Amino acid sequence: MGILEKIADIEREISKTQKNKATEYHLGLLKAKLAKYRVQLLDPGKTAAKGEGFDVMKSGDARVALIGFPSVGKSTLLNKLTNTHSEAGAYEFTTLTCIPGKIEYNGANIQLLDLPGIIEGASAGKGRGRQVIAVARTADLIMIMLDATKSATQKQLLETELEAVGIRLNTQKPNVYFKIKTGGGISFNATCPLTQLNGKMVQHILHDYRIFNAEVLIREDITVDQFIDVVLGNRKYIRALYCYNKIDSITIEQVDELARTPNTVVMSCEMDMNTEFLVETIWKNLGLLRVYTKKRGEYPDFEGGLIVRAGSTIEHVCHAIHRSLVAEFKYALVWGRSTKHNPQRVGLSHLVENEDVIQVVKRR
Repeated sequence: MGILEKIADIEREISKTQKNKATEYHLGLLKAKLAKYRVQLLDPGKTAAKGEGFDVMKSGDARVALIGFPSVGKSTLLNKLTNTHSEAGAYEFTTLTCIPGKIEYNGANIQLLDLPGIIEGASAGKGRGRQVIAVARTADLIMIMLDATKSATQKQLLETELEAVGIRLNTQKPNVYFKIKTGGGISFNATCPLTQLNGKMVQHILHDYRIFNAEVLIREDITVDQFIDVVLGNRKYIRALYCYNKIDSITIEQVDELARTPNTVVMSCEMDMNTEFLVETIWKNLGLLRVYTKKRGEYPDFEGGLIVRAGSTIEHVCHAIHRSLVAEFKYALVWGRSTKHNPQRVGLSHLVENEDVIQVVKRR
């Protein structure tokens, strides 16, 4: 029996099994096996053909991947937001490879990738699903393009395909400490009450992955699926933005309902409606900051500026300026929202905020 047949059998058994306290242990083991087979399917090893996939060099300050079913307007959007031309047509599968474009906003260069439309079953390799999803795993933000005139199930289908290959949308990594050891058996502890997991289930899941010695410390109430994600360790936690196109073809009441959905932007590529707000929302979801540098006795360089990620420190800023600067660092003077007074003398661990001005002082 092949891997696809095994996956189908387990999925059928999960769907037929009634969910209650008596069956949650059995369901947990089935989910562990399902996750293991999916990993084997997507990483078949040395027998996999080489040369597949879209070899697109990562450039700019951040990468955004456009994911969606065929003919939802991905290519049209790329043409609107960038200077790149991507073939757009009224028929499906107009785009057959990955086409990169560049959005220039707030001094940042954001790489936008127009990927071929994926179909149901992409996670199992249908169409060019594996290649598309492989590129999506490298993105800083996934923009899921949806057709506002079609059924609401399209969103759920796309989420299912991405979930199946280990992409977790708009969620945080579970707060779990997990370390494989060389001996001592399995040590299990939890700092909070667990409603869906227990020590026995954790032990059986680890044994199913041939892990017999490990330390597990769970700090939040997680599900079986989340614990399996921790064990596998290859999950990608990526922010997602849902973009509904073709709002010019639905009623204002439907537009209002969609616009109120979390992490959602409504727009029309053909009518050029709401594209500026879309770019602004992309910027906010990427969590990029723009900081400025100055030399002693000179005005700040407001024309240039550096683009860094939210949560960056002075050390990250130094690396962005020059990789050798940290070794010569003495202190930095900072003006802006991250300081208690202006200027404030800080060290490498100081967190910067948007539009801070930074002067780095080197050792003599």
